[in-house]
Amino acid sequence: MGAQAPQVCVDARDVQRLVALIAQLPAHGHVKLHMRDGSVCEGVVRTRPNVQVFRDPKQTEGINVKVSLAYRDAPSRIQRVWLDQVARIEHLDSTLGDEN
Repeated sequence: MGAQAPQVCVDARDVQRLVALIAQLPAHGHVKLHMRDGSVCEGVVRTRPNVQVFRDPKQTEGINVKVSLAYRDAPSRIQRVWLDQVARIEHLDSTLGDEN
């Protein structure tokens, strides 16, 4: 297992939070992600992300999720965001029923 993440979740409550956030990220949905550091990432969710196992820099194994967002004005340009850093999700359209 070689996948690295800056931070991983090992506590059940933190993992449940990630799962709940994934449920709010429909494929092709236009979202604004409000990050814990106060920044904002906006784009179209390429595919609904999945929980994955990673190792952090201390080699602790845990869970995290990478979200891929395409820019609306340049769909081939992708921004990847670690879901554990998302404070809240704002939906900019109504695509919750449009799943892949």
